[in-house]
Amino acid sequence: MRTKGERTADERYPGWVMEATSTAAPITVTEGAARKIRQLAAKEGHAQPILRLRVVAGGCSGFAYEMGFTGSPEPEDFVIEAAENVRVVVDPKSVPIVTGSTLDFDTALLGGGLKVNNPQAIHGCACGESFSI
Repeated sequence: MRTKGERTADERYPGWVMEATSTAAPITVTEGAARKIRQLAAKEGHAQPILRLRVVAGGCSGFAYEMGFTGSPEPEDFVIEAAENVRVVVDPKSVPIVTGSTLDFDTALLGGGLKVNNPQAIHGCACGESFSI
């Protein structure tokens, strides 16, 4: 029995109801983010600009994003083709949490960088590194 205001799993994680055969990209990558990903990959010596985006448990609010370069996508990954021949890969467990999000590049001197703008996040920590849904 649900209490007043309690949401079902499908309401909390709307991306979860996505069919496994769906071809819709779970996230959008802006041109600015793609450009920065390409620059960072070249600077770090990666032959291909493939960025892995993961959601992990942790941080002050429950979840945090992890981003890092990878050599190739795993067979079960969702692969998002972005501008600048950049690919962003998302593992199947992270897809429901990031569905509908935008990966952008913020040019601010303090707190700038690659940012995930997630419409499902209902609370973000003051540190800017963690969120809850």
